[in-house]
Amino acid sequence: MSNLPLARLLALATPVLLLGGAYASQYIGGLHPCEMCWWQRYPHMAAIPLALLAFAAKGNARTSALFTALAAIAIGISGGIGLFHAGVEYGWWPGLTTCSTTPTGGSTADILTQIMATPITRCDVAPWSLFGISLAGYNGLLSVGAALAILGLLAGKGRRR
Repeated sequence: MSNLPLARLLALATPVLLLGGAYASQYIGGLHPCEMCWWQRYPHMAAIPLALLAFAAKGNARTSALFTALAAIAIGISGGIGLFHAGVEYGWWPGLTTCSTTPTGGSTADILTQIMATPITRCDVAPWSLFGISLAGYNGLLSVGAALAILGLLAGKGRRR
């Protein structure tokens, strides 16, 4: 029996759950994302339609596996960014940007009000951690782990463990 169905499911569930957690921490928990937090979200946003295409192509195993692998790569990229971001938070290396959020929406007439009301979130300060691991660190670990698991499932096609 093929491992492709499980790989497909993991390729869809991982970015949906991690993005859901990111948005929940932002809108429910009040943790405003910094620039590198946003960078981690974009590959997950790309992984979701790729995984959906993998499900849509269930009738063609090769095509489905290709889209699943592409989703895994996107998930892995998010994880790599997350690990880099965690290193910036822990002071292991400097970040690449000024890392502050920018205001969105509204007209140019009230841009100063938006700028003044926008919370500044630094990339080198972890706003939350559990067991000494920040959200960026968890995204890095979970995303890289999931990407490797998905690719491993695809490589082990035809075998069940």
